[in-house]
Amino acid sequence: MLTKKLGLLLVLLHLSLLSLGQSDDALKADTDQRKMMVRIAELEIETDYLDEYLEILKEESEASLRLEPGVICIYPMFQKENPTQIRLLEIYASKEAYESHLKTPHFQKYKTTTAEMVKDLKLIDMEAIDPESMSMVFKKL
Repeated sequence: MLTKKLGLLLVLLHLSLLSLGQSDDALKADTDQRKMMVRIAELEIETDYLDEYLEILKEESEASLRLEPGVICIYPMFQKENPTQIRLLEIYASKEAYESHLKTPHFQKYKTTTAEMVKDLKLIDMEAIDPESMSMVFKKL
């Protein structure tokens, strides 16, 4: 619980510094980008379940971002030419944040309700080439 409160405090500090227009050096102090866990999830969804799956996925990704300070990004996408091919860009503050995410009620609900909808799943761990620039990505939004 203390870890979650500290994580939330760090996110709030980060947002406060952004709103005050602080330098990137000040922003780096609140999040260690080198510890972040970055992953691309590649999913193929059964055609008959696509609409239902997308609704469940939207609900889960929104809840993860809203409720979990350690979830930096869950960005779902699909291929234009083949909408059953789903990709998620996932960024977690740390491996511990990811492991905590897997235990949340909203993720457990997603996992159990979509099990028969997912035809194929590949989880690809990524390594950032320039982790220090991460704060600039979100600053531009």
